[in-house]
Amino acid sequence: MTTRWGIAGTGAMAAAFLADFAHTPGHRVVAVGSRTQQRAGEFAEVHGIDHAHTHAGLLAADVDVVYVATPHPQHRDLALAAIAAGKAVVVEKAFTATLAGAREVVWAARSAQVFCMEAMWTRFQPAVVRARELVAAGEIGEVIGVQADLGAFRAYDEDSRLFAPELGGGATLDLGVYAVSIAQHFLGTPVSVTAHGTRYPNGADASAAIHLAYADGRAASLWCSLAAETPGRAVVIGTGGSVEIAPRFHHPDTIVVRRNGEAAEAVALPPAGRGYSHQVLEVGRCLDAGLTESPVMPLEDTLGVQWVLEETLTQLGITAVEGRVEI
Repeated sequence: MTTRWGIAGTGAMAAAFLADFAHTPGHRVVAVGSRTQQRAGEFAEVHGIDHAHTHAGLLAADVDVVYVATPHPQHRDLALAAIAAGKAVVVEKAFTATLAGAREVVWAARSAQVFCMEAMWTRFQPAVVRARELVAAGEIGEVIGVQADLGAFRAYDEDSRLFAPELGGGATLDLGVYAVSIAQHFLGTPVSVTAHGTRYPNGADASAAIHLAYADGRAASLWCSLAAETPGRAVVIGTGGSVEIAPRFHHPDTIVVRRNGEAAEAVALPPAGRGYSHQVLEVGRCLDAGLTESPVMPLEDTLGVQWVLEETLTQLGITAVEGRVEI
């Protein structure tokens, strides 16, 4: 049977995600939703999607999974509406604009026993899967730290969504979420967060240096920026070596394993397509198994990441807010 997907949103993220369905047998995008019927229709025509709707129409359509690809502050309302409609939902990262919003969505999904997952595609990339396997097998000893950076220079434009605080713009929610998630994946949720950063004239965060501390002395050193280009490397550090998730770590094709006293070993593991396909297949596996959460990207991890993001923004003097979506 084919798993029928609907996409909520018609921006660049929706288009990028859609392209990878060429690598997902058994899955098909059959509908798209937008704030206006016209915008949905234009997107559907360009991308060969059968049905175009407003957001309300999408949630009433014959789809099995709704993928939410709108700006961060719109995620909460759309996810809640999808859950209320009994649709499985995959929500782009950052999952919501606020921790409170994330908790609302998680509570609703768990109460309704509806599948819900953050679209953190990084965790499903073959290279990251292999890194996880090596760490679990003790190949680098006991994990004691993570280092990760993700910087992508973008010229400041106060009219762009990327820099608009009210639309969830800024480095932390757009890029920092990747660094925080990779640290959370290998270390768990920290006990404290310390953040310093810079801001644009309109108040949006331009860069953030984030230190995560754990009760047993482990730590993560993270950095994100829209004001500077960086390699985009993540390193999981253990007492017996390290695993480098080679740049750019959020969609890598190679890991480098360094064991104490031995030569480095590079392992190439390219993704299928751009790499979004792997999370689509994970959703299919979970639905086939009757699961309401992914064991690789469980909702508890999403809440842990969202807590770190909110702590970071608060320490930078930024208060994120959820938007409202008319459905």
